[in-house]
Amino acid sequence: MTLSGKNWTVYVGDVIHSLSLLPASSVHCVVTSPPYWNLRDYQTGTWEGGDPACDHKTGRATRGGYEGTKQSSNAGSAPAGENAWECPKCGARRVDHQIGLEPTPAEFTAKLVEVFEQVKRVLRPDGTLWVNIGDTYFGDSPTRTTSTEAFSEEWDPSQTRSNGGKRRSAAGVEGLKPKDLCGMPWRLAFALQDAGWWLRNDIIWNKPNPMPEAVTDRCTKSHEYIFLLSKSSRYFYDADAIREKGSRTEWSNQKFKGGDLTKHHGSSIGYEPADPTAGRNCRSVWIMPTEPCREAHFATFPSALPSRCIKAGTSEKGCCGECGAPWQRATERTALTRERPNELTKRTGEAGTGNHCANTVAGVAVRTTGWEPTCECNSSEIVPCTVLDPFSGSGTTGMVATELGRRYIGCELNPEYAEISTRRIESWKRRDVAKAAAPAASQKELFE
Repeated sequence: MTLSGKNWTVYVGDVIHSLSLLPASSVHCVVTSPPYWNLRDYQTGTWEGGDPACDHKTGRATRGGYEGTKQSSNAGSAPAGENAWECPKCGARRVDHQIGLEPTPAEFTAKLVEVFEQVKRVLRPDGTLWVNIGDTYFGDSPTRTTSTEAFSEEWDPSQTRSNGGKRRSAAGVEGLKPKDLCGMPWRLAFALQDAGWWLRNDIIWNKPNPMPEAVTDRCTKSHEYIFLLSKSSRYFYDADAIREKGSRTEWSNQKFKGGDLTKHHGSSIGYEPADPTAGRNCRSVWIMPTEPCREAHFATFPSALPSRCIKAGTSEKGCCGECGAPWQRATERTALTRERPNELTKRTGEAGTGNHCANTVAGVAVRTTGWEPTCECNSSEIVPCTVLDPFSGSGTTGMVATELGRRYIGCELNPEYAEISTRRIESWKRRDVAKAAAPAASQKELFE
């Protein structure tokens, strides 16, 4: 099934099959957040055998019954062990494994590498891939294994089970102990690097309003990772589109004076320097509050996150209508300097042996003078760049992409979430957070 509207399309079904329908080298930028490992069951599996009227839960067999069968409105069961894909109520077996519910981290990363191989095929050689992924703790949820034996204070990996095999952790994953941080973001990043992707940036998404955690022996998790990857060493990247407003000196003054950097750092909203063209290169820590979603989806990132990725990864002007090469900015750059006393003068108030004042680079003034093609087609047709999200979910990437004047393609396995994407994209209204990312008038005209 395919849902579509003006300048957007969402394919409903298996992600690898959906991606196979797209032409090679047809996408300029990919912004996505795949399902996190062992976090929740989106109930998209199909079952064989058992009772057709059963609601089918996944769990792990134990002496006292089955673990991991608790279901709630915002979390599903996490499968574990040999009976992970069998319903403990009727014995039906799950035959298609939803991404994120693989029994081991290795199987999870292998599946995502397979998906991103298809992404690599449809991505242009000058395109970029932005992947948001969070981590998880092993066996720390009520929906996961919580046996007394597994949570013993002393963990000896050399112990053996009654069947003679090496003792494993609660979910049968070698090397992971209860309460271990799994390191899933970096496992995936290194797996993609091994698969041939260029790993260009690890970005910290710092969440000022994280989900509270009832923990007393570690810090509350308040960040996730965003990885920037490319399929070649040279690619399109519009650094000027995501410059952080404010000069280096202004930022330093904020720091030394005890200013509230959370209002400015990682965000270009709400901070206007004296010269609005001044700005520093975007830093790798993005402070972005989470945003509520009224729809029944539990894993939405804020619209500011894909906005920044899309603006950096695609051309605001558009691309060549013949070959798809993005247009690039023609800019003028002027270094902004500021005189300030040298260290000796500041300490003593007297002239030192050198200059009394030093010129300090306070920022860069960047002015866009026009746009230039990156190809030699000499085509007069300019069309919008294309953004892809292979795990479309609630459609946040699609909302932002269409608002920025780009074309959007999404893939979603769950038909209900695909419908949510449709409603959210079509009903998208500009908010304060989106006004700073509004497309230029020339880009809007492409859709009129």
